[in-house]
Order: sequence, then structure tokens, then C-alpha cells
Amino acid sequence: MTQKFDLVVIGAGPGGYVAAIKAAQLGLKTACIEKYTDKEGKLALGGTCLNVGCIPSKALLDSSWKFHEAQDGFAIHGINHAGVTMDVAAMVGRKANIVKGLTSGVATLFKANGVTSLQGHGKLLAGKKVELTKPDGTVEVIEADNVILASGSRPIDIPPAPVDQNVIVDSTGALEFQSVPKRLGVIGAGVIGLELGSVWSRLGAQVTVLEALDTFLMAADAAVSKEALKTLTKQGLDIKLGARVTGSKVNGEEVVVTYTDANGEQTITFDKLIVAVGRRPVTTDLLAADSGVTIDERGFVFVDDYCATSVPGVFAIGDVVRGMMLAHKASEEGIMVVERIKGHKAQINYDLIPSVIYTHPEIAWVGKTEQVLKAEGVEVNVGTFPFAASGRAMAANDTGGFVKVIADAKTDRVLGVHVIGPSAAELVQQGAIGMEFGTSAEDLGMMVFSHPTLSEALHEAALAVNGGAIHIANRKKR
Repeated sequence: MTQKFDLVVIGAGPGGYVAAIKAAQLGLKTACIEKYTDKEGKLALGGTCLNVGCIPSKALLDSSWKFHEAQDGFAIHGINHAGVTMDVAAMVGRKANIVKGLTSGVATLFKANGVTSLQGHGKLLAGKKVELTKPDGTVEVIEADNVILASGSRPIDIPPAPVDQNVIVDSTGALEFQSVPKRLGVIGAGVIGLELGSVWSRLGAQVTVLEALDTFLMAADAAVSKEALKTLTKQGLDIKLGARVTGSKVNGEEVVVTYTDANGEQTITFDKLIVAVGRRPVTTDLLAADSGVTIDERGFVFVDDYCATSVPGVFAIGDVVRGMMLAHKASEEGIMVVERIKGHKAQINYDLIPSVIYTHPEIAWVGKTEQVLKAEGVEVNVGTFPFAASGRAMAANDTGGFVKVIADAKTDRVLGVHVIGPSAAELVQQGAIGMEFGTSAEDLGMMVFSHPTLSEALHEAALAVNGGAIHIANRKKR
């Protein structure tokens, strides 16, 4: 007998599993299809984010930073010690336990909310039917009133550096090193490359980052990217801009990489090489030829502002559609789609999706950068406040970076909040909340911020927009 559901979700990543749970909560008979399995061959829900992305990378970032502090940051607190070592296998094991706990947690949430979990490969057929190919090879066709495509993304491969998951690895392989490579190369100075490079640099690797672009962190505000480059370089990352990789050759347990820069062709040898040049949507065998859903030349599914495809009742969300590849974007798109299926007028403000890089210091922003606004001809006022002037940051011995608030010069409405420093992600989220409700710099300046907190830096930066900062000298008078 053919199974029939109100909603079938293909993919159990942060977009898919959230959509499935929300749908079940709203009374829809829901199934979620996922084929990913862990090292034990068991179904692992949660997608790239929980299994080989956001969560495991943050576990390693946290562990490696604690090791770095134990080595170099405790003495100033009066904590004396000697002979601190890192058990890499234990660190990686801790990461694995966190992943297992969270992925099994999603399975528990499915059960608690009444979501039917189906293991296998899902493929959209004509008429909103979904073909499920099970692990044993058997095929079942499922009928659905609505379908959400949430198949996610995978690392981009580049011909000059073919991944073998031994010497040349992608972001997934870089999470599984069992020892610290002496010489580590990273292709790509984006979010993934900088985070993974930071992990292994803190543990003692000599890290070289090869970035093809001449501009560092182009998407970030120029002042933030300049500070980030200076800080990360000081931490030991050798970031080479304008370095385009042209080839690689594996010799035993090392790899010789060839690249070109302003000085011509160069070669460099690494013990491990991480390819982190971005991600591409997973649409391979996702759509039957007559499904009615179309994709572009890069593999992204065409959708409107509400994630609807050209086929009524079929939607696509997350990394498989236009926009930034972020777990929180995928989750909110999943909720929006389900709400709209139920007849509610849900929408997402795509202009206020925060971006975060979990290096140390953290880098985060929401809204537009100063350079973009000036290019658009918008006159702005800018306020900045350094963490070096924050009592809470000083107490924590974490004073690098600053908060920057950008406001429209005519209306005072906040158009961007950019932070590099401690708890940057949390501070930017405060800015995003205010911006969602049309806050002005004056509004933020009039709010009462608890003391002593890092969030006072946001308060002071907002005050500085109009020349009213208290704890730094103002660039302009009120």
C-alpha cells in the first residue's frame, strides 16, 4: 500500500529536520527522508551542520582555544602550570560524542513530535510523488500533498587539488586528523578555511592559507577584515592573498602545491592540505526529468522569495537555493514554508541574516557594510568602540577588536552592525533584533545595558554614531 503524507521533506539537515518538526507541530502528517549514515552505518540526522560542519568544527575550535589559553593565557591570571599537552584523539573523540548526542536528539524529537523518519535516497517525481530508494536497494513511491527539497550542499572539488581524504582533504576530512600536521596548507581564506586553519594552528601546526582573491574577507566590512587579517596573522596564520593554486602532487605522506602570485609561479610543501573553497548544492539525482522543478547552471533550485518552486506544493530551502549557505537561514526558511503551507503569511527578512566566523576573536556582522552603503550613495554616520576600553573585556583579558555601528545620516536608522572581538556573534544578534524593529542609533544609546558586560561595547558604539560615547573620546561633537 502506497504511503501518503501531507508533507514529505527530502533531507534532515537544519532546514529539513526543523521544517519536519514544525509541520508535525502544526498538525501535518509528515515524513522526512535522509540517507546519511555515521561511521557505524547508522542513520544520522542533522545534515552537514550537526555531523560534519557547524557543530563538530565549533567543538574543535573550543577545545583548541582552551589549549592555547592554557599554554599562553593563564599566567596573567596568576595560574602557573607546566607541561600542558593535547591528546588529539581525545579531542576528536569529544567532538564525536557531541555530534552523536545531537544527531540522536533529532531522532528523539522526530519521535516526540510524530515525524516519520525514512532512511534512503529521496527523488522528486512528477505529481509530487517521491521515490524512496532504501539502503537495501528496494524502491518505494510515496505520495505527498507538499514536498520540501532540503538536500543541502557538499564541498567544492577543484581539479588542481583532488581530495583523497588522506593527504589532501576537504572540510570533513580536516575534522578527523588524529595528530597535528607539522605543515598544513589551506586553500581558501573563507569561513571554513580560517576556522579549520585556526584549530590546527593553535595546536602547533605551521599553517599557510592560499587565497586566490586579492581582498581578504570581501563580504565583511573593510575595517573588520583589516583587523582580522592583522590579528590572524599575528596568531601565526600565514595568509597569502592573490595566490591561485594551479596544481598539486602527492609524494607519500606530503603534498607539493604549485600556485601563482604577483611574483610568478611558486611551490610549497605540506604534510596535509585542506581544500576549503566553498560548497555547492546537492541536486544529483534529486529531480526526475518530468518533476517540473528546474535548476540553474550551478545546480541551485529556482525558487521565489518564499522558497516556492514552479510546481505548486513543491518548495526548496537552505543550501540548495539562492542566498547564503547558513544553517540558520535554512532553518528559518523551513519554518516559513511550513507556515505558508498552513495558510499563514510568514516571510523572512533576508537583509538581516547574521554572518559569523568562529575564529578568535569572533567575526560577525548583520546588515550592510560601510563600503557597500557608500557605493550605493547612502550618507552614513559611523560609531566604533574598542574592546580595549571595555572593563568586562579587560577583566577577561580579551580586548582585541571593536564594535562598529553604521546608521543612516538622515534618519539615524541602524543599517549595519559589525563586530570583531569576544562574543561577536551574540552582540551582532542584539543588533539584528533592534534592526528588525527599525531601531535608530539613538534608540540603542538610550537603552540600559547591564554593567559590566561586553554588550556595553554595542551601547557605546551606538552612542558614538552621534558623538555621544562616554568611555572613549568622540570623533565628532554633538
